[in-house]
Amino acid sequence: MSPVGADAEPARSAIVAYMASGHHLLTIRGYSGTKAIPTGECVKSRPFTIGGHLWRIDYYPNGATSEVVEYISLDLVLDEVVVGGVTAKCDICLTRGVTSEVAEEEAERAASLASRSVYNFPSQGVSSCSKFVKREDLERSKHLRNDSFTIRIDIVIIQGCQAVEEHAALVSVPPCDLRWHLGELLETKKGADVVFEVGRETVAAHRCILAARSPVFSAELFGPMKEGNATMVAVRIEDMDAGVFKALLYFVYTGLLPETRKEDEQTMYQHLLVAADRYGMERLKLICEEKLCEHIDVGSAATILALADQHHCEGLKKVCFSFLAAPATLRLFMATNDFQQLSESCPSVVVELMAMSLPH
Repeated sequence: MSPVGADAEPARSAIVAYMASGHHLLTIRGYSGTKAIPTGECVKSRPFTIGGHLWRIDYYPNGATSEVVEYISLDLVLDEVVVGGVTAKCDICLTRGVTSEVAEEEAERAASLASRSVYNFPSQGVSSCSKFVKREDLERSKHLRNDSFTIRIDIVIIQGCQAVEEHAALVSVPPCDLRWHLGELLETKKGADVVFEVGRETVAAHRCILAARSPVFSAELFGPMKEGNATMVAVRIEDMDAGVFKALLYFVYTGLLPETRKEDEQTMYQHLLVAADRYGMERLKLICEEKLCEHIDVGSAATILALADQHHCEGLKKVCFSFLAAPATLRLFMATNDFQQLSESCPSVVVELMAMSLPH
């Protein structure tokens, strides 16, 4: 035992931040042609992957708003639904990609990223750069060549922090990235052994993964009538849109919902809920219920109520009833043609609704 006051080796611990990083190059070809796009309108890049997440760039050649009409504006968009969002640092700059300048550019970017504030991208969030570069400055610069220029996007994703013993800090284990590898497997179709015919499209997948995620797929693909060692199985899917089936498979492989245009969300969630119920995928069904709760209004309530009743979505039904509880809202709802159709297709739901509205 060391005497009191003697120098002793202090106990040590550390807080470790787990991070993933990468960059993407986006080239604007035919720049002069893009200048015809009005202020406030953008062109969306194709999605790209950095740190296991999908991103895209929205390019506004004449500014995102009238206040920045002299500038090129850019939005970095988290291009997928991520529960809890993503915490990241990002840097967007012009680049020439000239070999002799690479080391200097890398050093500048590293310094820029180190000084950047941490930004929280909520689910499908956006980081805006409204004054990326003045058009006149770009057109005088070395970056515009042959009517083209290239943008570099660097992203550092902060995946979480953990307190550890000092000796353990030397070995840091990043979060599981299984979903991203499985998503890549679906995209590349490597080793696929089942082909689905949906409408006029064919979609390849892997029977073992489908069977592990859905009891219905398991029965269909490995039931007694199936050849267990067949090299390729073909399955016809009836009564389902190809886009909905692809969204279902995307969730099977990644546990995530694919990006959907805002105006198509309600329809997609409705069809995806039906598909989830059909294939016994309860978590996906609940996610669709939760999403549809955000789309309930007088115009959609009848359709969503019918859907909830037919597919035993009690939580969704209760939210619809709660929305219609106000007498004024209920009167507006009962005046619609959709209410009359609901009365014919789901009379028991209407009975429940009327009972709820009666004074107690």
